[in-house]
Amino acid sequence: MFALVLTFALAGSTIIVPKGSQVLPKSRSLTMDMSLNLREQFSTDKVIATNFNQLDSGDKVLAEYIWIDGSGEFLRSKTRTLFKEPTNPDELPIWNFDGSSTKQAEGADSDVFLKPVAIYRDPFRLGKHKLVLCETLDNKMQPHKTNYRRRCAQVMEAAKDEHPWFGMEQEYTLLDVDGHPFGWPKNGFPGPQGPYYCGVGANKVYGRDVVEAHYRACLYAGVNISGTNAEVMPGQWEFQVGPSEGIEMGDQLWIARFLLHRVAEEFGVIATLDPKPIQGDWNGAGCHTNVSTEKMRKPGGYQEIIAAIEKLSQAHAEHIAYYDPTGGKDNERRLTGLHETASISEFSYGVASRCSSIRIPRQTQVDGYGYYEDRRPSSNCDPYCVTEAIIRTTCLDVKKLSRSYTPQDAEKLRKMINDLQKNKIEEHDEQK
Repeated sequence: MFALVLTFALAGSTIIVPKGSQVLPKSRSLTMDMSLNLREQFSTDKVIATNFNQLDSGDKVLAEYIWIDGSGEFLRSKTRTLFKEPTNPDELPIWNFDGSSTKQAEGADSDVFLKPVAIYRDPFRLGKHKLVLCETLDNKMQPHKTNYRRRCAQVMEAAKDEHPWFGMEQEYTLLDVDGHPFGWPKNGFPGPQGPYYCGVGANKVYGRDVVEAHYRACLYAGVNISGTNAEVMPGQWEFQVGPSEGIEMGDQLWIARFLLHRVAEEFGVIATLDPKPIQGDWNGAGCHTNVSTEKMRKPGGYQEIIAAIEKLSQAHAEHIAYYDPTGGKDNERRLTGLHETASISEFSYGVASRCSSIRIPRQTQVDGYGYYEDRRPSSNCDPYCVTEAIIRTTCLDVKKLSRSYTPQDAEKLRKMINDLQKNKIEEHDEQK
């Protein structure tokens, strides 16, 4: 085969066009090459990788240590070799990492310790290899200031007689490697929302392969994933984890998130937990949290649910501060009162209402017992913070939480007043 070789000055690339083929105008052909093949440009050969991954590791066990970094929403991980298969976290060694690279330490004292707290099967390496969820500890072996798991575990222990169950609905959006929503036209927008929720068909759902692979990976690992569905915005999906009791809810969701990011990585796409990835008339992403105690799950439990909701209504600003990693700033973009959300500034509840802060399922009202759904947590929330705040307020009767949300407008007003007061003081001093 003869070929006409056309060389373009694009990062030293050489494009080979078979003889007789139509050559597009230079600008158009380069644009198509960059937009259509960007994923391929940054991918590796999975077949070659599989050949090596299938090699026997002998008596060695690979343990992937996983932790939450200083952002409060992103995960990090690294691998170490073990000489026997662990059966519980206490058998695993404490390790450390460079906290100055994760916003968790300064360079002069950068070691942050990793304490294993939960073990899962590794769906990527298979066999006896493990995923290890870890807490972070400071140089005194105390919980790091970014470690919210330890306090959540203490709260769950204090409320263990209530047997709190949680189910968290994790919404996320698939993006191409260029940050554009997966499946969306590169130079435009898909049709309006409507046909995409729980949709079927190539013109309604994008990325189902990623979703199915993640589902199976969770099941293999031992995550209590209970379902999945396509969401309202095209390219947006949801999976549910639970019911899980106490501290296990946070552990399970963080591992499910790790698996989501790793599976998406295998497909060459990005899974973002941003609560409002696309501005405009598009749905945001939340992490709706279903809650019940043993009393709520028994006949007559409806009154217990109403009592819990009344307590939540008295601590709305505090809970908003716990429901995203920026103290409410991320949720300001999402909780607008539109797109199946309540306003961030007002607390509300209703039966079957997805426009309320708290939704009571219709079936719960009919049965007279069951659970309620807190729709305020953002998609990038820390489940430890969310579940801890809910239990402290509703089960332990804590009247005042340590954080509180201040609306952005109120902050601007406060700053303006402070500046005015400062100027007055300075003027007064000058008059003296």
